[in-house]
Amino acid sequence: MRAVVVTTFGGPEAVEVVETEVPEPGAGQVRIKVAAAALNPVDAAVRVGVFGRARERFGFGWDVAGTVDAIGEGSGWRVGDEVVALHNGPVKPLGTHAEYVVLDSDAVAKAPASVDAVHAATLPLNALTAVQALDQLELTPDQSLLVTGAAGAVGGYAVQLAAHRGISVTALAREKDEALVRSLGAAHFTTGDGGGFDAVLDAANLAAAALERVRDGGAYVGVIPQGAPASVRGVRVGAVQVGTDGARLAELVRLVDDGVLTFRVAETYRLDEAAKAHGRLAEGGVRGRIVLVP
Repeated sequence: MRAVVVTTFGGPEAVEVVETEVPEPGAGQVRIKVAAAALNPVDAAVRVGVFGRARERFGFGWDVAGTVDAIGEGSGWRVGDEVVALHNGPVKPLGTHAEYVVLDSDAVAKAPASVDAVHAATLPLNALTAVQALDQLELTPDQSLLVTGAAGAVGGYAVQLAAHRGISVTALAREKDEALVRSLGAAHFTTGDGGGFDAVLDAANLAAAALERVRDGGAYVGVIPQGAPASVRGVRVGAVQVGTDGARLAELVRLVDDGVLTFRVAETYRLDEAAKAHGRLAEGGVRGRIVLVP
């Protein structure tokens, strides 16, 4: 099968498409024939060597939408099931940017019935990050939340999920994105002024600058593990480290089919165009997720 890897860290030109053996599922695992897989900023971080020194091979891709085509004993899935899943972790020899991927069955959820695989492939990493960050904040509907980077992938899901919970959301984004974030459910909009929020979900990684917007004794959660600023004024500080959770992913899928969560796909590329896709991501200004389609 074909798979996208890097063996020498660098720019988009370091991305390779290689031939490798089709993986086989073990007990409690499934093999997914990949229909679509999102390209995320964390993949660019893998490419340039953020997560360690060069090794034999690093694979790309965390998100996948596709069809179960082989199962291990006790997997609980059936061949032919259409699914989505998160392949967690930045250091892996093969990721979801491949024709097939093997995952533990508890990482997998049935795919949304209301959208195609390209759109479904943008859900797992970003939506799970958003919902797990919201869970850490432990907000009640009478409290206020500032979401930084609200027009981005994680921030956009955070706005939608928080609004669905009845939380009053203020979206921090660029002025040109006001209509977008309000359409996602933000009750209020800001480009940078004001504070006193019960909590901040810092999807833009503003760190200390975002922490200043939290009231005394409030809560801050960032999206970069080990990247949270030091606590001040009694603010509870943390950062989400996204975890595999097929049951929670299934809940998010239901919200998709109920019309609560929406998607933004910027562009699609063939698997063989992976280096070109990395180049487009590196250019910046991408509105929505880039998706690879084998």
